[in-house]
Amino acid sequence: MHNDILINWSPQETRVAVIEAGAVQELHHERTLERGLVGNIYLGKVSRVLPGMQSAFIDIGLERAAFLHVADVWQRQENGEAPMFARKNEAPVPIERQVFEGQSIMVQVIKDPIGTKGARLSTQISVAGRLLVFLPQDDHVGVSQKIPQEERDELRGRLQALVGTKETGGCGGFILRTNGEDSSDDELSEDIAYLRKVWKRIRESSLKLPPRTLLHQDLNLMQRVLRDMVSDETTSIRIDSREQFEQLLHFGQEFMPAAVPKLQHYKGERPIFDLYAVDEEIARALGRRVDLKSGGYLIVDQTEALTTVDVNTGGYVGARNFDETIFKTNLEAAHAIARQLRLRNLGGIIIVDFIDMLREDHQASVLQELRKQLERDRVKTMCGGFSQLGLVEMTRKRTRESLAHMLCTPCPLCHGVGQVKTVRTVCYDILREILREARQFNPKEFRVVACSKVVEMFLDEESQHLAGLSDFIGKPISLQADNALGQDLYDIVLL
Repeated sequence: MHNDILINWSPQETRVAVIEAGAVQELHHERTLERGLVGNIYLGKVSRVLPGMQSAFIDIGLERAAFLHVADVWQRQENGEAPMFARKNEAPVPIERQVFEGQSIMVQVIKDPIGTKGARLSTQISVAGRLLVFLPQDDHVGVSQKIPQEERDELRGRLQALVGTKETGGCGGFILRTNGEDSSDDELSEDIAYLRKVWKRIRESSLKLPPRTLLHQDLNLMQRVLRDMVSDETTSIRIDSREQFEQLLHFGQEFMPAAVPKLQHYKGERPIFDLYAVDEEIARALGRRVDLKSGGYLIVDQTEALTTVDVNTGGYVGARNFDETIFKTNLEAAHAIARQLRLRNLGGIIIVDFIDMLREDHQASVLQELRKQLERDRVKTMCGGFSQLGLVEMTRKRTRESLAHMLCTPCPLCHGVGQVKTVRTVCYDILREILREARQFNPKEFRVVACSKVVEMFLDEESQHLAGLSDFIGKPISLQADNALGQDLYDIVLL
């Protein structure tokens, strides 16, 4: 299916929307101040070597020195056959024999700085492409272990033939990524050429530039659009910034020439995301409920362990019989579920509770439609059949933060639970807490500080219970409203 890509750029944020059949299918965000360092390659300078910790601190031009452990120092076998890290059963060469203070060394960030800790580094360089990962210090050709074993040998042979050997001029190792499983030889060859060109530029920079210099930064979101998202089905790539359009055009001409004819500078007066109501779609994608055209709806709940999707008929009553109504709703839901997974970038375990269907042919049709829609997803997804409980289990690879985790933070009132205690429940919690405090302390008075709804209920419906507790403990209980407190928050002050 043909698609269009819209890029909305601002100094603080880049947003990308993928449009198919007039509807938003994918959303991508990247913020300037939150962009990570993982994957960046620096020419660092060794500032300290600590033999006791078997580590070294490397100055790469950041606020804090980065950390290099001996286990992350790349070594070559004595016979020179293949580069590697120290084997698990062998002690690594002591770090003081591998690096020295003042040495210039090429390193790559493998972990971002956290709190007071600097970034963690490795000296084994890897450069990620669209389909492959390039290991310039290695000669190994491998295939992702997530690809089935029966396909791995064939793919390795194809890739080895394209890469070549030292005798035929091939250099560097390559690993086929999971999303390159179904790629053609032409696509793989294009990625090999692109990665070797990037590495050549990195090496040349390392010979010319001084230490503490950034040699290579992982592609920004706009560049990753050309590398990862553009396909034969892409009709256009529209960007609303003239400056960024020219930069992207230059990048495409050098590395992705096939994508250049599709690039367009959007000059319209309306914001580019208004063309397909993308901002409204983002707002809807952050909610639990997804309405279907028929009148049915989905309820999407994302938790740390898994994501659940519940299908409901809602106001849809159908035109024939109840079985047909359920079947039509489930078919429409299969379309919507596949779209929501891409739109919200939901990963991990996903459980779908379709409306129960008695006929097996209806179940088979719904499952077939769901799998058909999931095939359009670039992210690898595995979908099982109906379980004994009528649930469909699937997994979707986690590639980045979900839309909700990126744009939202847990509610400070409910702390991410999604609900708070009722006013009456809070009143009863307060009564129990006062009784507990009265057994331990002997104040002159108890003062309850709570939100106005709780105070109002104590003065009205729960006044008899409050007065009864006051008589029982022999102490007065006063009330104070504080609307700065949430509904289920309160304080009991001993006076």
